Amino acid sequence: AMISDTQRRYDETEEVVDLLNRRGDIDFVLHGGDVADFGETKEFLWSRDFLNKLRMPYVCLLGNHDCLGTGFDVYLKVFGEDNFAFTAGNVRFICLNTNALEYDYSHPVPNFDFMERELRDWPEGVEKTVVAMHVPPGDDEFNNNVELAFEAYVTSFPGLQFCLFGHQHSFQEKDYFGDGVMYYGCTTIGKRGYYVITIKEEGYEIERCSF
Repeated sequence: AMISDTQRRYDETEEVVDLLNRRGDIDFVLHGGDVADFGETKEFLWSRDFLNKLRMPYVCLLGNHDCLGTGFDVYLKVFGEDNFAFTAGNVRFICLNTNALEYDYSHPVPNFDFMERELRDWPEGVEKTVVAMHVPPGDDEFNNNVELAFEAYVTSFPGLQFCLFGHQHSFQEKDYFGDGVMYYGCTTIGKRGYYVITIKEEGYEIERCSF
C-alpha cells in the first residue's frame, strides 16, 4: 500500500493504519513523504508512533515539508537516510529525495551518485524496479535543470515497472517524459485516499482506494 502527505492529519492517519491492518492483504506500506508540516520534532514523533502501529513493515520517504527548520536532521534520526533502497521479492524499490528547492544546491538532489551505486551493485536475482519519490519531475520543487539526466538514470534500472510520488495531493497518472514510464501520484491522506499496488509476474495493478 502507499499513503502520502499525512501532515497534521493524525486522525485520518490513525484510521488508515487501522484499516490497512484489518485488510490482511498488505505486505508493506510506502509513505510518500510529508509526515511533518513545519519540520518540528514532535510532528515526526507523533507520526512515527501512529505508523509504528502498522502490523507490517513500512518505509517513509522525505517530503519537502519534512525539510523545514531542523526537520531534515530529525527525519534522519527517526526514519533513516533520505535516499535508500530495499528488495521485496524480485523487485527493487529505489526511494529518492527529490525535494531540490529545500536545499539551494547545498545537497545533491536528486543524488545521482546514489543511483549510480544502486545500478553498479545490483542485487542478484532482482528482475524489476519501482522508483519512488516525493516531488515528481516538472514540479517547481524538482531540479528541472537535470530532469533529462534523471530520466536517463531512472530508465536504466532493470525491468522498470513505474514510478510513485506524493506531494501534489491528488491521484495522478502521468507519462512525464513521453517514454512510456508511468508516474503515479498518491493523494493526501486528508482526502482519505491511498493506493493498493500489486506487482504480478507479468504487469501490475494500481487500485485507488478511499475510506
